[in-house]
Amino acid sequence: METNNIMDANETETAPPVPRYAELQRLVAAMAPDFEKFYKDGNKAAGTRVRNAMQELKTFAQAVRTEVQSMKNEGKPAS
Repeated sequence: METNNIMDANETETAPPVPRYAELQRLVAAMAPDFEKFYKDGNKAAGTRVRNAMQELKTFAQAVRTEVQSMKNEGKPAS
């Protein structure tokens, strides 16, 4: 009897995401309430929080870029 090594579509959908991608999703999801408060209600304090969150996202993105480049070039993650 042959074993089936092919994953079906349901297995890929339920597989846990890569930790860095999950962290990115958490960062973006945490911004949603402040985006709504700023753009829908005009809450200026929420605008400040959006700007701070975007800066944090920018820092995270740069760290991921550096890590990916290091892994690509050296075959290991950046420390």
